[in-house]
Amino acid sequence: MGKSASILSFATLFISVLSFSQETDSIRKYSLKFQMTSIYQYHPGFHGDYSGTNSMNPKEESALSLTSTLYFDLPLWKGATATSNPEMSGGQGLSQARGLGGFPNGETFRIGDTKPVVYVARMLLEQKFQFRNNKSLQLVFGKFGLSDYFDNNNYSHDPRLQFLNWSLMTHGAWDYAANTRGYTDGLYANYQFDTWQVRAALSALPTYANGPNVEFSFNDSNAINIEIEKKIVFANNDTSIIKLLGFRNVAGMGNYDEANSNFVTTPDIKSTRQEGRTKYGIGLNMDYTHGDNWGLFARMSYNDGKNETWAFTEIDRSAQLGINLKGKMWNRKDDFAGIAVVANGLSNPHEEYQKLGGNGFMIGDGTLNYGIEQIVEVFYSFLVPKTHITLSPDYQFAMNPAYNKDRGPVQFFALRFHTEF
Repeated sequence: MGKSASILSFATLFISVLSFSQETDSIRKYSLKFQMTSIYQYHPGFHGDYSGTNSMNPKEESALSLTSTLYFDLPLWKGATATSNPEMSGGQGLSQARGLGGFPNGETFRIGDTKPVVYVARMLLEQKFQFRNNKSLQLVFGKFGLSDYFDNNNYSHDPRLQFLNWSLMTHGAWDYAANTRGYTDGLYANYQFDTWQVRAALSALPTYANGPNVEFSFNDSNAINIEIEKKIVFANNDTSIIKLLGFRNVAGMGNYDEANSNFVTTPDIKSTRQEGRTKYGIGLNMDYTHGDNWGLFARMSYNDGKNETWAFTEIDRSAQLGINLKGKMWNRKDDFAGIAVVANGLSNPHEEYQKLGGNGFMIGDGTLNYGIEQIVEVFYSFLVPKTHITLSPDYQFAMNPAYNKDRGPVQFFALRFHTEF
């Protein structure tokens, strides 16, 4: 990756010059931003009575991932903006991003090719309308990530800056519509009035589970997401944000009960796929901010777990709790740290499918001694003086990886490099 690294170094310099030019030239109305994130992750060897096709490798292992993103926003007319967002990703995740429901690196995609690839992440048109009495309407159409707009959280949402684990960057049980890289095509709307917001999206789903391409059909392939948000300001000026999310997916999913009932050697969820199958789910998201010192967050999520996981990760139940500490408390105003715990689970038919030796696209040990997947993560993020570079050492401890008491526990050590202009 030496050649690609030198190219990225040049790109970083080039973008920084453009960003400076944008800031000093008031005639230019566009916005141009750049970010690059690289994560080195390692786990030592751990106990495993057996391994399957989608198991985390019990031998010591390391992996390096890299993403680089260019954001270009162009104002068109009053309230309207066109956004183009090319992105490059390369490297890989531990065990090819398999072996846990809550995988330990949120910057790693479920793609086997380690070569850097450039693709369009977002291409969208946004229109905002501002009304009287603190009311507004936002409309977005194009290609984007549902997590750009839903289930945001001040302390647990962005693996480039905050927690790395997949089940901490959003609701674990939210099987949100996305291709392999996390993006979809759709229509989004958000209405804000006073301290309330109501948002909704209609979007496309992958053509098959964990697929690279998405398609939309009113009958056979679509996702509906609705979220209600309330902001609360307390007498001491502390704030809290509460969000309630509901979703429904329609796709050609397989059914766990059918797969468990009709097999010769091992169940295969793919053999039971049928158009028009649905998945329903709900998620509650809360955070609390105490001045410039610390913040708390919590999430709980659930999906019905009858039909196969289609887009995100193999979690049907999830709960998490964490705290964020800001460096102002120890005279490092640009630093912050976080610690969180998360518990993930499967539905009964999904558990039985794994026990009988079935594979999804994230987990599959060949059989299963079921237990709740439990993960603790702690990180510290510090800004390198006089630079745009942030370094974040990260540690995770996972009990019952992929819901299996016969494997683990696993420790993950990581160092994240992040820069943006």
